[in-house]
Amino acid sequence: MRSSHGDIRLDPVLNETRDRYALMQVGWDRGRRVRGNLIYITLQDGKVYIEYEGMECGITQNLIDQCLPENDIVLAFLPYSLTTFSTVV
Repeated sequence: MRSSHGDIRLDPVLNETRDRYALMQVGWDRGRRVRGNLIYITLQDGKVYIEYEGMECGITQNLIDQCLPENDIVLAFLPYSLTTFSTVV
């Protein structure tokens, strides 16, 4: 993946010991600093918790396309009553 403009790099941040995974954007665009999370995922109790998904084409559909069962995906950025993927679709 590349940024459509600016000098922005994407940095994966992996903590395999604690099962924490992030994708950060860092750089410059039109004289302004760009930085922040694009994706943040944690693994807990055999499920994938999507804590933050800030991309147009998010990672949730990619996980489903890779055969991860929808009931193993928790959309943790939603209110508790809507956290499982199947309740949102």
